Amino acid sequence: MRDQFDRSIEYMRISVTDRCNLRCVYCMPAEGVPCVGHKDILTYDEITRICRIASTIGISRIKLTGGEPLVRRGLPDLLKMIKDIPGIEQVTLTTNGILLKDKINELISNGLDAVNISIDTLDRDRYAYITRGGDLGEALSGLETALSFPFLKVKINCVPTQDMPEKDYISLARLARDQELDIRFIEMMPIGLGKEFGIVSGDWVYSILKKEFGKAVECIGRFGNGPAVYVHFPGFQGKIGFIDAVSHQFCDKCNRVRLTSEGYLKPCLQYGTGTDLRKLLRSGADDAAICREMRRTIYDKPACHHFADCISGAGQTFETRDMSQIGG
Repeated sequence: MRDQFDRSIEYMRISVTDRCNLRCVYCMPAEGVPCVGHKDILTYDEITRICRIASTIGISRIKLTGGEPLVRRGLPDLLKMIKDIPGIEQVTLTTNGILLKDKINELISNGLDAVNISIDTLDRDRYAYITRGGDLGEALSGLETALSFPFLKVKINCVPTQDMPEKDYISLARLARDQELDIRFIEMMPIGLGKEFGIVSGDWVYSILKKEFGKAVECIGRFGNGPAVYVHFPGFQGKIGFIDAVSHQFCDKCNRVRLTSEGYLKPCLQYGTGTDLRKLLRSGADDAAICREMRRTIYDKPACHHFADCISGAGQTFETRDMSQIGG
């Protein structure tokens, strides 16, 4: 369906859990956050029901995320339940890759269309620092296993920080040179702990890569569900993408809404506004009533975020939770 600004909303990111097996410095405190009780997160049947209703109003693409989605038992079952819904064209996954090697076969057999793996560096010590103890080898093993399926689209997500060495950008980009995968550099979201880190713009990252690999050609077309701008460097098998939500605001083309693990439908990442679908589900509301609330929430989607403080946000209710609690 279209919102009040005539944007076509077709993509829903679903957080299946707020739990994670890593503690990335820009996402979650070292001690973690108080976890939502099991009874307070949506069941797989509830998520599937929401997806079925969403499919009737134009949502055709679903991203499963977290926290770390693979820490929730039975995730491949949910994947199949959603894939079986008429009108759902694609179900993808964002993961840190640590558990991917053991789960990938079942995910593939249940219809996984693409996977994004979060890897911010190929330096083992720096990876352990960023993730507070994570093993890069496990993430790379998950990546290698994913790449063994030729029809699975694989992307790596990197969130640059101001202390990131230039060699880290170059080593990550080389993965796209040597293999059929895309690397995406995502500007830090000033949400939760992300507010403590400065923004590293995609333009700056591109300037580093251009010095190493030469001038790239911008890719024309749609290469995913999100707003990434992709370029192709000479001799590369894959593409390099930039998601510059702060420095190059793309709200006029936004096509997404988010569903938290507790069942809260969020029309925009920055704002705390939305609709409590869990309350509706558990109070006996029928599909028509839930659909009306989803339509209203999507139609009322804000015009833009205010991350760059270039537009007055007076009177807005801003999000106060960490990314792990909202859904990455």
